[in-house]
Amino acid sequence: MVQYEIKVNGRVQGVGFRYFTKKQADILELKGWVKNAPDGSVLILVQGHQTDVDTFTDYLRIGPTRSHVSSLQKVEMQVVNVFSEFTIRY
Repeated sequence: MVQYEIKVNGRVQGVGFRYFTKKQADILELKGWVKNAPDGSVLILVQGHQTDVDTFTDYLRIGPTRSHVSSLQKVEMQVVNVFSEFTIRY
């Protein structure tokens, strides 16, 4: 299992990006969370198999219809806590 912190910049708030992210995570059986950040970006903490996380990241680069992703930063982290599901945080 791997864990990444992902920051997505662009037009990613107010366009259903968190719900899109959760749907893709659920399809790929990934765990973690997604939330809007005060700076207008979206933050994601994701855990799962490397190939699934790579596929997930590819989906994030595309995003939902009304979004526009200008950049995505992905940083590998040590797994400290194992999540049981993928949630949207507010």
